[in-house]
Amino acid sequence: MPRYRSKRSYARRALQHSYCGKMIDGLRLVNNLMLHLSHPTMLNILKSWLKNSLMAILLVTIFLGINTASWTPSSNAALPSGNAITDGKALLRYALPIENQPVRQLQASLEDISTQLRANRRWGAISKDLSKASRLLDKPSQILASVPAERQPQAEAWITELKSGVDSLQESVKVKDKEQILEGRNKLLNLVTQLEESMVTEFPFEVPAEYSNLPQLKGRATVAIKTNKGDLTVVVDGYSAPVTAGNFVDLVQRGFYNGLEFTRSEESYVLQTGDPPGKEVGFIDPKTGKYRAIPLEVLVEGDAEPTYGITLEQAGRYLDMPVLPFSSFGALAMARPETEVNGGSSQFFFFLFEPELTPAGRNLLDGRYAVFGYLTEGKEILDKLKEGDKIESATVVQGIENLVEPQAA
Repeated sequence: MPRYRSKRSYARRALQHSYCGKMIDGLRLVNNLMLHLSHPTMLNILKSWLKNSLMAILLVTIFLGINTASWTPSSNAALPSGNAITDGKALLRYALPIENQPVRQLQASLEDISTQLRANRRWGAISKDLSKASRLLDKPSQILASVPAERQPQAEAWITELKSGVDSLQESVKVKDKEQILEGRNKLLNLVTQLEESMVTEFPFEVPAEYSNLPQLKGRATVAIKTNKGDLTVVVDGYSAPVTAGNFVDLVQRGFYNGLEFTRSEESYVLQTGDPPGKEVGFIDPKTGKYRAIPLEVLVEGDAEPTYGITLEQAGRYLDMPVLPFSSFGALAMARPETEVNGGSSQFFFFLFEPELTPAGRNLLDGRYAVFGYLTEGKEILDKLKEGDKIESATVVQGIENLVEPQAA
């Protein structure tokens, strides 16, 4: 599991046989093995073993999912059924606190295009996706019903642009231009993101008063991270993790991460940073002189607000899924000492999603660590970064107005 590496010892590694029988214990063992394997030969052995045994594990997982479907709460985020979503931008769209079904259907139709292109270029299915999107855009009033009056002129312009873009993509399908279709699809989904964001009118819940002494992000922010190997862009989601995201944005604003090295790199697992120079392992608030501790914060699909200070395992919610899951390369999460749920501070990690080793939809990190955003640009750079590489600078480029300062010292 992601943990602090230096200055203090948190090396308690005993396996805990606490739920879902031997299958879950076996999966946990795999995660812990991944924690310790750094030699390429050993990692290849583990990958080979997993390829041979993954099907059996997945069959049991599917069986468990089917048998618990009747009592697993549905998602307010309206995630579509089927394969787990592995695109960070799509996860961020579905995590927005909106309830407009036509715009969700529009989004799903456009996102399905890339799936069909991967599946031997199913041009007929792509054409159907675009036809559905076109029909939805022909009824703009249903989409605009969720947009506040003062934002509707801009929303109408986006819908007009979407309609034109869908028409252009239909022409690209006729000539089977894959690259042009993917490029056009991405542009349209960016417009859908703006349209959906315009529907959010207020922050969806009250953060518990006990965390008013911590910075909070009441919305979203975009952070540009410049490293010695290239640039990364991340979007952090205060709608799902306001305290965790607020802490991160506050530290970025302070320049805390500028010059810090990546202190841990595990192939196909995690890349971690945020450990400041000196004896401390986290941020010491200059106003209080104390370690700023951040509670574990996880919003579960179907819940109105996040749970705090407890893992989903400890809460007995073994199969419940977070709104922000560990199913995308570049998921951004808070590191913490393994035995201290509320011990996080400044250290965070990127999850290096590897489908063969950590299948999306049933990752054992889900609900045990708090995801608070996703990488949106720079995948090829993140893939190159290793222990010893450095963050040269981190800057909030959008959404700083959503940062709420602590109300108490």
